[in-house]
Amino acid sequence: MKDMLNVQDYLFSNFDVGDWEGDEEQVAETLNELIHFAWERLPEDLGSEQIDQIINGIWEHLRGDMALIETELDELLDWVTHYINSSLDEDI
Repeated sequence: MKDMLNVQDYLFSNFDVGDWEGDEEQVAETLNELIHFAWERLPEDLGSEQIDQIINGIWEHLRGDMALIETELDELLDWVTHYINSSLDEDI
């Protein structure tokens, strides 16, 4: 259940994202925006295991992807929306 978890536990610092040749802070900020965005869209009754998979999956899909610094935030948010919807559809 979402109310038993805290979005803060999923956020990244610039030290957590690895080497981005000086763009670590931007990558962490963008990633954290995506995580907050996703968190707001997850159903309140979603199980904690599903929440873990979805939120952690954002980083797994984007890890090392230059899209985190080259793509407009709106496009990344659209991707997150699609990713969440398809993840939720798989679990039905």
